[in-house]
Amino acid sequence: MSLTLTVDGPRWREHLRRTAAAHPGLVPVVKGNGYGFGLGRLARRTQWLAEQDLGHEPGAGTCDTLAVGTYDEIGEVAQRFGGSIVVLTPWRPFGTALEATDDDALAERLVHTVGRLEDLRDLLERRPRARFVLERMTSMQRHGFTARGLWSVGEVLRAHPGARLEGVAMHFPLAHGSHTSEASRLLTDVVGAELPEGAGARTVWVSHLSDAELAGLAARWPEYRFRSRMGTGLWLGERSALTVTSTVLDVHPLERGDVFGYRGRTAPKSGHLLVVTGGTAHGIGLEAPTGDLGLRGRAATLARGGLDAVGFVRSPFSIDAKQRLFAEPPHMQASMLFLPTGARVPAVGDLLDVRVRYTATTFDRIVVT
Repeated sequence: MSLTLTVDGPRWREHLRRTAAAHPGLVPVVKGNGYGFGLGRLARRTQWLAEQDLGHEPGAGTCDTLAVGTYDEIGEVAQRFGGSIVVLTPWRPFGTALEATDDDALAERLVHTVGRLEDLRDLLERRPRARFVLERMTSMQRHGFTARGLWSVGEVLRAHPGARLEGVAMHFPLAHGSHTSEASRLLTDVVGAELPEGAGARTVWVSHLSDAELAGLAARWPEYRFRSRMGTGLWLGERSALTVTSTVLDVHPLERGDVFGYRGRTAPKSGHLLVVTGGTAHGIGLEAPTGDLGLRGRAATLARGGLDAVGFVRSPFSIDAKQRLFAEPPHMQASMLFLPTGARVPAVGDLLDVRVRYTATTFDRIVVT
């Protein structure tokens, strides 16, 4: 009686191997809720990938490093993965970033992301042999050095010969169209910065570039090594291997006008009330702002608003391949669905398919076959 993620193990593992084999130097991203799998499970799976024979040349470094989102997530992965850990959130001189910097046991494994000159100076004063990547500001306008800021880094690094530059990082937006031109322009800035020579000065960590874009950049900049940081495409790239199910807990017949639920709603017509596992504690019914700004996305938003106004909101739970309506807003660990007369009524204990956003869902059980 739980919200369950069932994984077709052989199919999923084959996808992971195939993806890693196609991306030499791959850096798996393990952050947030672990894309629904949990951080610990993905850390162990990254270790498994690092031990696979993927046919890469020596020194490719595929899966020798994983990326977490924040310093608070390090504890969940450090004991389950033996390689380097890069933190995507830029280093700042406060909070858990300082605690991690002061941890001698982590010093050799931890790779910081630095996006401001003052932070780089502060980090190297605290940890002269710190490992780090330099974040270059992209069109996302989120974190990172400007071109002028990057040019000033070389002077700081020459004053700290023990510092270990691991590369330059670029995080591109999830926008339509090619990022090749922007990436090339930013790489020109990297060349102009005259960073101290070494492997780090010739390594570029990238996010959200397609395989075609990566291949094009590698051909145009053969002296640089590109490392792709990948989360969704790796862990969730084989959706057919993933199934989410809910359990029917109760079924109640309803007549028009019957009162039900926490909020004392009235049944608009006859049918059945289903109580199923999965609620707000799992992420069911919690919706992030949509990224679809087109006419279709706007129309869907207006339609949902109209349904909500009259008490009908489409749920992620499906019966006979049709998404059914919430009878009322979902509860913490269960939801109520309304089935109109004429629809097939499942029995207590039956399983329903659920469509979820994996990065925002917590499962009671994860079963890997």
